[in-house]
Amino acid sequence: MTLPDGKSLPPVVLCAGIAVEDFLFKVESFPAPGTKMRASDLVATTGGCAANAAVAVARLGGRARFSGPVGTDDASRRFLDALAKTGVDPAGVLRVDGGSISVSGIFIDRDGEKMVATMHGKGLDGATPPDPDALVADIDVLLADNRFPDFVLPVCRAAAARGIPVVLDIDKATRLDDPLLATASHLIFSSEALAATMGSPDLGAALLGVTAGLRAFAAVTNGPGDVLWVEGRALRRLPVFVVEAVDTLGAGDSFHGAFALALAEGQDAVSAMRFGAAAAALKCTRFGGISGTPRREEVEALLGTGAP
Repeated sequence: MTLPDGKSLPPVVLCAGIAVEDFLFKVESFPAPGTKMRASDLVATTGGCAANAAVAVARLGGRARFSGPVGTDDASRRFLDALAKTGVDPAGVLRVDGGSISVSGIFIDRDGEKMVATMHGKGLDGATPPDPDALVADIDVLLADNRFPDFVLPVCRAAAARGIPVVLDIDKATRLDDPLLATASHLIFSSEALAATMGSPDLGAALLGVTAGLRAFAAVTNGPGDVLWVEGRALRRLPVFVVEAVDTLGAGDSFHGAFALALAEGQDAVSAMRFGAAAAALKCTRFGGISGTPRREEVEALLGTGAP
């Protein structure tokens, strides 16, 4: 969109999927059963793949929107209040009467590794968006996770019908005939989801197998390991940035949000992955889950070093 002064507004990225409330405790090491431990820090923040990605988009300078089912419980109200403060537009949220979002308690140890306990939300499965076409009417890219397929599938189909790029964050094991896969222009798997989907720990072979009948760009992230992606029928590798991890929670979501924003800005998929890898690396250097996702100037400074 061009403003009257000739300047262009940033692109709009709609992130559709799951909302979670996260409570993060910073500890020296994970507590043993039956023991007590003092936490050195506590952060309460938004969570969930799509919601986190929306926060990342906003922090990186894009116009971020979130759409997904939430409840009418206290956790849902706190989530929406916190999301609004990040600059994400929550206008696409569906409030389900009597429903509740998931709440996670997360321990982060001195090495940045996490231990998570989640109380799953209730009453949100099966929720569908009332007007998918309206949600995608003026967006540049759609990013969806696969945690609430009944909600995101109509949104993905509406975006695909308009020729809008659809980035699918596959964070949960799926099946090869999942209709969501057919709607996507870009598939980004987590290593755990891809291995579970294909029943193989060989990520390269699994990625080639899962994309055999699809035209979409496909990649898999693997924490501190290389990002793998498919070009034609060849497997390619993108090295990630080496950092000292403090907190890995939200790193994958930062990658996805940054990737989607870069696509919306006109970058090719490989450049967008590198942009995402830089955002994810910087996120890992900060405690606080998605609240530690970086600003645009920080990502560009890291990219400017020429690493990895």
